[in-house]
Amino acid sequence: MIGKVLQERYQIVQSLGAGVFGQTYISVDIEHPNNPKCVVKQLKVTSLQPSFLQDLRLRFLSETHTLKRLGHHKQIPQLISCFEENERFYLVQEFVEGHSLSAELPLDKNSDFFWSENAVVCFLNDVLSILQYVHSQGVIHCDVKPENLIRRTRDNKLVLIDFGSIQPVDFGTEEVLPIYTIPATSLGYIPPEQFIGKTQLSSDIYALGMIAIQALTGLTPLQLKKHPLNNEVLWRSRNTAVSDYLAAVIGKMTRYNFQERFQTVKDVLQALKQIPVDASSQIIDADYTVSSDDYKNKEDLENHQVSQKNSDSFPLLTGMKVGLAANSMIIGFGAYSLINHSPEYSENETLLEANKEYQSGDLQGAIALAKSIPSTSNVYPEAQATIGEWQQQWQVAAEKYEAAKVAFKENRFTDVFLHSSQVPDISYWQTKKNKLVEEVRVYIEKKKEEYLAKAYEKAAEKDFSSALHFLRQIPKESSAGELVQQKLAEYEQKQLIRATYLLQQAYNQAADGKFDSAIEFLQKIPKGTPAYAKAQVKLIEYNGKKRFMAKLDKAAAPEIKSAIKTTNSFIDTKTTTPIKDFQMGTYLQEVNIH
Repeated sequence: MIGKVLQERYQIVQSLGAGVFGQTYISVDIEHPNNPKCVVKQLKVTSLQPSFLQDLRLRFLSETHTLKRLGHHKQIPQLISCFEENERFYLVQEFVEGHSLSAELPLDKNSDFFWSENAVVCFLNDVLSILQYVHSQGVIHCDVKPENLIRRTRDNKLVLIDFGSIQPVDFGTEEVLPIYTIPATSLGYIPPEQFIGKTQLSSDIYALGMIAIQALTGLTPLQLKKHPLNNEVLWRSRNTAVSDYLAAVIGKMTRYNFQERFQTVKDVLQALKQIPVDASSQIIDADYTVSSDDYKNKEDLENHQVSQKNSDSFPLLTGMKVGLAANSMIIGFGAYSLINHSPEYSENETLLEANKEYQSGDLQGAIALAKSIPSTSNVYPEAQATIGEWQQQWQVAAEKYEAAKVAFKENRFTDVFLHSSQVPDISYWQTKKNKLVEEVRVYIEKKKEEYLAKAYEKAAEKDFSSALHFLRQIPKESSAGELVQQKLAEYEQKQLIRATYLLQQAYNQAADGKFDSAIEFLQKIPKGTPAYAKAQVKLIEYNGKKRFMAKLDKAAAPEIKSAIKTTNSFIDTKTTTPIKDFQMGTYLQEVNIH
């Protein structure tokens, strides 16, 4: 892939890593004047079956809408583009220059670089503010770990990303996440309920709490011991510089039983705000609920405030039991789980169902379903634009299919393939088009044998004009396309030689005064050859001489007849080969390729 250009724009320059998910690369945008770097993710496709690809394509289109919204936050990379090329699916995201949080964490329990309590609280507030926005969009990240938190160089902010391998998620019915499919860097940060398809909002909170423990102790999650009776993480010791209050907060973030954890990010932020003044050397401002600096424009901030208000009024983001494998996103910034009861997600699903109706051939049903999305929804503008696109593509598909049918009836087979290739990618019309194309191919193969046989027969009779006519009836799309092209070139050359031969024979006959015979030879010269124009001139001349000769009296002097004869030959009469001995027909032996 290195050096390959996607969409004639994104040139792959470096591989970032491969996983069961697929491959991640760094690319440069060669169309942009500054050639900025981008991250390109290639989604791994495990099957090329049309039904699988279609299902994957529909989910890809639906889920990238959520990724676009997530990119509105300043600490989440923007989704630049998403596209399909050669039955592969790609995401192009903003490249974040910086280093991962792994570089800042202590390496072991004897490290001299343990984080202070104040640093840990600042870290938690920072990442929780990102997760609060993520959860408000009806999404669970599912892979929060040090490698997926980048310290951005330009402003020293943490950015939540996913550049590495993530767990594969089958769109089937399996609800258990096998441990062997999880990248090693994720093990220990993923909570137990996630392995059995019970992913919660608190699953992200658990992962963040485990990072906080690592910052305070220098121990990775896999190095920590578990309580033999309740499986709780044993992490606090005499050497751990942390107050009882913060230890209690982190402890509740990392409970083994998700029902005993903080249920929302807002709960954790509220707890952090209540840290006693003497618990650390500084008072921490933990109010990260809504900050204008966290959003890339005013509209995003207002949308989030409305979303936050709704989440306060309705328990939208609490108590949700979402199976990772049954309802997940395998693309974007991580293995996100969608929250089924989110109104906007429901409207996305409505649009997805409408697209399925459209693809199956029910245009009016699809439009009616898309129109049912309320005008107050964020999905409404996309739904309206989609309706217009559907109507336009449907009309094009119908016109191109009808044109292909007409071309078939008129035996214009090349036009059949041309019009068929222009039918838009709509399952209903693609099925009809494929059926027509297959019918044409069967017909072509049947007629191919018939036309080839006739061409060979005419060529054997030295009738190359007719032979060429039959060959040209065979479309280049047939299985004999290469053979036909060879025979066309051969017969065109032989036709040229044959025309030259006939013209010379006419000259020879006229030289002997046999104008009837000369005219017969001239009339056999086919159109489209260089000899044809000369033949037309000679026909006029020889017919005139023939009429004149007929008027002569038998008693006319022999010298008169001799004066009328012509020796017009285009071959030099000084040649050692007499004209009457020049037999070009010997060079026209037919050799057919069967």
